[in-house]
Amino acid sequence: MLELVKAIGLGLVVLLPLANPLTTVALFLGLAGNMNTAQRNEQARMASIYVFIIMVVAWYAGQLVMNTFGISIPGLRIAGGLIVAFIGFRMLFPQQQAHDTPEAKSKTEEMTQESNVNIAFVPLAMPSTAGPGTIAMIISSASTVRHGAEFSNWVVMLAPPLVFAAVALILWVSLRSSGAIMRLVGKGGIEAISRLMGFLLVCMGVQFVINGVLEIVSSYHG
Repeated sequence: MLELVKAIGLGLVVLLPLANPLTTVALFLGLAGNMNTAQRNEQARMASIYVFIIMVVAWYAGQLVMNTFGISIPGLRIAGGLIVAFIGFRMLFPQQQAHDTPEAKSKTEEMTQESNVNIAFVPLAMPSTAGPGTIAMIISSASTVRHGAEFSNWVVMLAPPLVFAAVALILWVSLRSSGAIMRLVGKGGIEAISRLMGFLLVCMGVQFVINGVLEIVSSYHG
């Protein structure tokens, strides 16, 4: 049981800086300005469900995709590390705000034409929460965990869906209480937290690349 808790804790530590629910909250508030409470709650619920589905698909289908395209684990680690580090750099030195991204802009334009627009999948679930970095991290973690002997089999089976459910739940709670979070933390607070998350991501990304390179070197020397 303790092993399961440890695995879930580890999963959340790895995924939360990437998913970064606070930036999604800022984006949600920017886009959901004209919606009533019922619509906002519906969008929050749908976004959380989409995030859960994307993560589960990435975890279980990732290995299949890798095998189909003949991608090695070190290759995936290096690519994932570069993506994660790049996302971290963009969070550390933001050139554009979350609501200035192309996805958010196209939705804003759509919303001026129609009143009932779904923002749950694009941009809230993807790319804001479960973006390319999150997906790369999940796929490489899946391959690492399955090939490593750190955790017992039942933990490897049980922990991932629970971690994804926890991330989805955190996102749902954050979006439901988006107004309160914004009042409490403010725009400056969210930016500060994003930069801290960005720094963590750069470190994680670089470590990913190092691990990938070491794996290649050891396989050649082995």
